[in-house]
Amino acid sequence: KNKELKDITVLATGGTIASFVDYKTGAVSPAITAEQLVNSVSALDKVANIDAEPLFSLASEDMTPKHWEGIAKKAKDIHDKKQHGIVIGHGTDTMAYSAAALSFQLPEISNPVIFTGAQRSPDRPSSDAHLNLVGAAKAAMTDLGEIAVAMHQTTDDENVALWRGTRVRKAHSSRRDAFMSPNEGPLGLVKENVELKGKYRPTAKETKMESGFEDNIGMVWSHPGLGIEDWESITSRKKGVVIVGTGLGHVKSELLESIGKTAKDMPVAITTQCLSGSTNLNVYRNGRELLQKGVVETYDMLPETALVKMMWLSKHRADEVRELMGENLIGEISNSRKLG
Repeated sequence: KNKELKDITVLATGGTIASFVDYKTGAVSPAITAEQLVNSVSALDKVANIDAEPLFSLASEDMTPKHWEGIAKKAKDIHDKKQHGIVIGHGTDTMAYSAAALSFQLPEISNPVIFTGAQRSPDRPSSDAHLNLVGAAKAAMTDLGEIAVAMHQTTDDENVALWRGTRVRKAHSSRRDAFMSPNEGPLGLVKENVELKGKYRPTAKETKMESGFEDNIGMVWSHPGLGIEDWESITSRKKGVVIVGTGLGHVKSELLESIGKTAKDMPVAITTQCLSGSTNLNVYRNGRELLQKGVVETYDMLPETALVKMMWLSKHRADEVRELMGENLIGEISNSRKLG
């Protein structure tokens, strides 16, 4: 142990960053342990003293709200006992959901919690795993008091960008610069050192946790073929619904009455399918009708984040879901939300 370096913990949950190519089948699958992952990146020895701990070994599409809860509880336990910054190795496909989930469960953290992953497995020459892991480790030793995602800023091995956990989205299926934060830039960049930019919450004295989610929340993607029967079938047994509307937050006129009935029984919120801009339900007649029927506008909150937020609120603030869905609690709505 190098006494001149800080201590951090790397938690492995699976994903491409902890996978190898099986050359018999050609498929990528989880294959290495947390310790093997850390040992495979020799540069980490010069960055921090690292404890490596396994948590899960899952492809990220298999993550569930129960796993989000488990990650949050483990992070709090590490903060309380070790006071370590934490790096979470995670699959990239649903990393945005998990980062948002930890952001709501851990609204104040005593040490950074940084998600990272890889688009290409560590055994490939073009892998992004090594730079991402080193960048995440460096970020885990700052005073960043928000959940963040550390991934390549460009396709080159130059910088790692830090994205706010409630404002990040995977926008490319395979490129190394896959992540973005619509309407916002990154929280910072990691080069030789970490350069935090703009406003961010600093670390708190202790980590606070409200873990757990209401699983029975629906998401409905508005599209030209969506009919009343579809809406009623999807929403009839749910406890809340997030609509991912077109443009400024639109749905078909024929659905307005059914949506209004649903909104009397449970919270209904709407966000936009667009990568940039915001909802604005005051521009068109249908939008105004949605507001009149009790649908909550969420501005430029990302669909992934809106779903996670409603799941979390329904568990912990069940009587306030309608009031709080459109409020900016932990950075999930950007300062440019009215640009729609």
